[in-house]
Amino acid sequence: MAVTDNNRDRAQTEQRLIAAVGQLLAEQGFQSIGVNAIARTAGVDKVLIYRYFDGLPRLLECYGKSSNFWPSTDEVLGDLTALRQLSAGRRLQLVLERLVAGLLARPQTLAIMAWELSQQNALTTALAEIREQWGVEVLQQATSDLGHEQRDIGAIANFLVAGVQYLLIRSRNTQHYGGISLQTDHGWARWQNAIATLCSAIDIQADHSAD
Repeated sequence: MAVTDNNRDRAQTEQRLIAAVGQLLAEQGFQSIGVNAIARTAGVDKVLIYRYFDGLPRLLECYGKSSNFWPSTDEVLGDLTALRQLSAGRRLQLVLERLVAGLLARPQTLAIMAWELSQQNALTTALAEIREQWGVEVLQQATSDLGHEQRDIGAIANFLVAGVQYLLIRSRNTQHYGGISLQTDHGWARWQNAIATLCSAIDIQADHSAD
């Protein structure tokens, strides 16, 4: 097939390759992915993976940083100035609510995260590192203005994010967890209320520490 380089074709081809990565990872997991399969799924010559991305690792990085895979920092932080007017607990609650909404809107991502639990290799590590950097950036932007009394908020945030991600992954194939629905709006409203309750405890603790 023809290999073209004009800017419009290149941008379209890059997006097709990035989309192909997500499709293959969601459908087949990490152990089957390679340049031949990606090129075939995207309908392009595999040489373009090397020309445009210098190979598979860079292509996977671009997918991991794309909105196809993960919410952007802006998506979960919203108006940062407005967010920083809120208490620490309320900030964390909003970020978690937006993260849940963002991941529920990305079923492909949930499928990929499920594969990660059973397939560990350099590709899973690369995607995990991208999410780790994202989490550090979100937390830094959301809480850097808080005082030392909130020094444990990072650990609390990560604990809650881990729980949320687990429930979201389970929601793909499990209707209920602990008697609460994982696949209905009513069930997720209960999970969101639980998040709000836990986050409010952060502010209660901070108030007691200030007394």
